[in-house]
Amino acid sequence: MSLTFQNLPGPGGLVEIMVLAWLYYMVFVFFSGTRSAQVLTGLIVLIVALVLLTWWLNLEQLNWLLGRLTLYLVVALFIVFQPEIRRALAELGRQSILQQQSDSKQLVNHVVNAVMILSERKIGALIAIEGDIGTRSIQETGTPLDSAVTPELLAAMFFPHTPLHDGGVIIRDNRIVAAGCLFPLTQRPDIAKGLGTRHRAAMGLTEETDAIVVVVSEETGTVSVSWKGRLSRDFNKERLTRFLKAVLGKGLNREARWRKVRRELEMAPSTDEESSQTS
Repeated sequence: MSLTFQNLPGPGGLVEIMVLAWLYYMVFVFFSGTRSAQVLTGLIVLIVALVLLTWWLNLEQLNWLLGRLTLYLVVALFIVFQPEIRRALAELGRQSILQQQSDSKQLVNHVVNAVMILSERKIGALIAIEGDIGTRSIQETGTPLDSAVTPELLAAMFFPHTPLHDGGVIIRDNRIVAAGCLFPLTQRPDIAKGLGTRHRAAMGLTEETDAIVVVVSEETGTVSVSWKGRLSRDFNKERLTRFLKAVLGKGLNREARWRKVRRELEMAPSTDEESSQTS
């Protein structure tokens, strides 16, 4: 069987393929990490599988019908994913990577300073920094905000008898997006019995998302951090700063970040260690 190159795309066709591939890649980048990304990925896989199946089985009528339905599907996707599309378009003209790294360091400093203020005064706090997985459903349980992150504002939100002191604060893209939020409680039966609702809520949120949650104990002022479902306690200012920079830093490669984060977690006692000690 001889090979022919008559059906291969020319230079113009190669440019079109590259442009389409880039557009598809940008779409996945915009939606990556959100709950909508799972729906979008599932729909694309389903459509591609059906198109290939109808083409392979030579089902011309079904293949033609799928081709016509694709246009209506695109319109439906724009309607369903309207919030994500609006957010993605708003981010097109945002700051450069260097500026984002600077903002990340500033965010860490502001959060750490606020946590230290609350810890010294033994004021309970629950601060979540959103990762790639969205927390829109959690934000809807609280009061929506859109304000800059400052130590004074963060600390003031948790002072007793203020309207937003009860619940958690969510930070996304270096902005406070919601306060007074109700985080899901962890259902793990093996955690220390002395942990309160804030710590269980911190673990519950990090079990469902990739957010980082900083907790300040109201009774002792102890600072804890929950990430990926694990809660580590007894963070001082320096250790908390190193941990947050290691997780949020954009200039480190993945392996280096994991080494730094693992080192900080090993330096702080976890809930698993406490459970084994009390048993």
